[in-house]
Amino acid sequence: MAEGVGIVTRIKGWIGQVVEVAWALLALGIVLQVLFGPDVMFLPVDVIGNITDLVVSLGGAGLAGLITVGIIYWIFTDNSPRS
Repeated sequence: MAEGVGIVTRIKGWIGQVVEVAWALLALGIVLQVLFGPDVMFLPVDVIGNITDLVVSLGGAGLAGLITVGIIYWIFTDNSPRS
């Protein structure tokens, strides 16, 4: 049984590392777009535009948007049970 717990812990560690890399890439994309504008040659995605569109769509959704923002916040904060 302890072996299964070790595997789950290892998978959670990998997922955490992937999320950290994704956050770093998101921050890099935002900085590059602030410095060079929305047409960064080596960045094929409009990061700031996508974030703006997400905020606008959630803001226009009323209560459903507010609940969605709450759920997203809850997911990205540390809510794991302590042992």
